[in-house]
Amino acid sequence: MRGQLIAGGRVVTPDGVLDPGWVLVERGSIGAVGTGPSPAGATEVVDAGGAWVVPGFVDIHCHGGGGESFAGAEPERAARAVAAHRRHGTTTLLASLVSRPVPELARQIAALADLVDDGLLTGIHLEGPFLSVARCGAHDPAVLRPPDEDAVTSLLTAGRGAVRMVTIAPELDGALPAVKQLVSSGVLAAIGHTDATEAQVRPAIDAGAAVATHLFNGMRPLHHREPGPIGTLLDDERVTVELICDLVHVHPSVIRMAARHAGTGRTVLVTDAIAAAGVGDGVYDVGGLAVTVVDGVPTLAGGAALAGSTLTMDAAFRNLVRGCGLGVLEAVAATATRPAELLGLAKVTGALVPGLAADLVIMDASLRPTAVLRRGAWVS
Repeated sequence: MRGQLIAGGRVVTPDGVLDPGWVLVERGSIGAVGTGPSPAGATEVVDAGGAWVVPGFVDIHCHGGGGESFAGAEPERAARAVAAHRRHGTTTLLASLVSRPVPELARQIAALADLVDDGLLTGIHLEGPFLSVARCGAHDPAVLRPPDEDAVTSLLTAGRGAVRMVTIAPELDGALPAVKQLVSSGVLAAIGHTDATEAQVRPAIDAGAAVATHLFNGMRPLHHREPGPIGTLLDDERVTVELICDLVHVHPSVIRMAARHAGTGRTVLVTDAIAAAGVGDGVYDVGGLAVTVVDGVPTLAGGAALAGSTLTMDAAFRNLVRGCGLGVLEAVAATATRPAELLGLAKVTGALVPGLAADLVIMDASLRPTAVLRRGAWVS
């Protein structure tokens, strides 16, 4: 037998925790998973020493990290951003772009599409420019606009199939046709940065919108007589909800309530990370707007509006368990299994199952990564 054997860990599988368990990696894929005595003959044996062994994280909403933003669209800089998140366990990543004029956004998309072709990125998420000015957050209101068929076509064409998700405010003129156009093109339509009422959100879901972009943030607040986007998206079984689990964007008790209501089949943790992730405090550019990071919290310069996060997926996992009181199995579903399913990658990654890619994270008792494996290669 050849391959890598990771043994003596608490291996989290779709069927539960194998303790002690082992994972055999062969030619970049998971060859076998089991419990009890480890198979002999592996060319490399790693003793997990009782640590958690979980699937590599899948982040569907990330703007950058390691001091770099994906908006720069330069291969070397994008690679540094990806590397920063891989060190924290993210093995599958969508590059998110903030609102810009359509021609500029198309150029950014075209450059990132090459990195998708190269396998550095899994795809592109467009967070704008089809957003509500009233709920623009850290997006430049001057570049926001309603969607139309030509604009959507231009952006999708620039991506050559790399655009995997687009966030839209459903109350904008042309939003429903745009949702239908996205869905028919095989692109996830997400609802976010919206001031819509329930009556405006429901038709977008009926048209195929299936994701709530960072639920609670950039949305009309929940009201007991008008559920708005939050209540409508959270309560609809067709919608998967993103949660920024940095314990700043959303209170732990609210994270817990939302995750328990949506369940493991509809809850996804995201970072919404900006370039500051993995770097530290300072002043950063986000879509042409100055963002100040103090004590790890980014806000628009001179204001109180949150502007993304400095979160990494391992911290989101840790916060869900230790800060919000959910279980490790629920955290694995929210950081790996469900986002992989959402992207149509359930047969590729997102679980420790034979035949899937050897993407995994070894985490100590405090849920901090000690080693990361991507496609069978250790991440330095």
